[in-house]
Amino acid sequence: MFKKIYRGIEMTGQFYREEFRDIRRDSGAILILIGALMIYPIIYSIAYKNEVVRELKTIIVDLDRTTTSHQLIKMLEGAEQIEIDHVAASLEEAKDDFYKGHSGGIVVIPQHFEKDILNGKQTNVSVFADGSYFLIYRQLVAGSVKTVGTFSAGIEIKKLMMEGKTYDQAIQQRDPLSADIHFWFNPSSGYGSFVMPGIIIIILQQTLLIGIGMLGGTAKEKNRDSFLVPVALKKGGVFPILFGKTLSYLTIYAVNCVITMIWIHSWFNYPNQGSYITVLMLTLPFLLSVIFMGITLSVLFKRRESSIMFMVFLSPIVVFLSGISWPASSIPPIVYNLAHLFPSTIMMPAYLRVRSMGVGIEAIKHEYFLMLLQMCFYFCTAAVALYFSAKHNAKRILPDNTTN
Repeated sequence: MFKKIYRGIEMTGQFYREEFRDIRRDSGAILILIGALMIYPIIYSIAYKNEVVRELKTIIVDLDRTTTSHQLIKMLEGAEQIEIDHVAASLEEAKDDFYKGHSGGIVVIPQHFEKDILNGKQTNVSVFADGSYFLIYRQLVAGSVKTVGTFSAGIEIKKLMMEGKTYDQAIQQRDPLSADIHFWFNPSSGYGSFVMPGIIIIILQQTLLIGIGMLGGTAKEKNRDSFLVPVALKKGGVFPILFGKTLSYLTIYAVNCVITMIWIHSWFNYPNQGSYITVLMLTLPFLLSVIFMGITLSVLFKRRESSIMFMVFLSPIVVFLSGISWPASSIPPIVYNLAHLFPSTIMMPAYLRVRSMGVGIEAIKHEYFLMLLQMCFYFCTAAVALYFSAKHNAKRILPDNTTN
């Protein structure tokens, strides 16, 4: 019994070294498994470093040209979302500059703006924003609405004070129901803090799947996996092969996870509320699920290029169905349920709650249980895939009586 266990551990170490050797010799695999994990998160994080869109170039069309309209322009210039490019003489001039890409939007102050305000009439400030770019549209409209609202409130309060009310009474009458808004977990509403932790999970998954697929396709091309046949066809012989391959990828991605989940998070100040023990408990079954899934798929690729094309095709689908680019509640249930074939779909909401909200393992026990089930499922599929791959190869390279 102990002799078999020792032999199994010895064979696992052998296949671990063999897989590591194949990775070291394959420059493409090194680029995907190591280089991409250094390059992608850093480039994306630098791109999102500003967190929110600020100082959007905006053209002002002042058709009133009065002291009141100039006061509103100064207030617009003070908004963090807006940077006034210039004041145009007409809407046509502003539209011409907008179509040339010189600005992200136009704010039009109408004629008789001051006169209507002094007469107590309602007047409208028009905002034209680039709706084809959601972030620009949202920020420009939000900055303009907030500024115009503040300007309007100031006018109302002055009128109420002229009627004999105190400042506090005027404030209370103008805004009898005040909203006290608190932003939890992402106070700045930063886009980078929202999207990058999830993107890192997808990068870990996709690079690992592509790398394993490339190595599997290369082994098929060069007939490297022929030496696995005698071992894999023995009773229980497939497990040392599977454990050895798994440990080699797990070793590399343990380092990658430290870089992406600790160093990148710390460097760019991404949310880091949860315990590292909880993060580790989540990450281990996630990585094992991805590795087992990758080994399962790798036996299907006869060429290394096939794995790259297949995984590149899947990547946009994985990103969309993860719930990062579009809320999971708005995805058709049947499609979102199918997306749970990918480990990232289960990992994503649990990981984000741990890192952003600081919850413990108890709060994500449902997702954790699903991840363990998924890990066991892909472990079985990987073992079966390796066995049948070896059996198929045996027909080519071994006499018929060897397979019996």
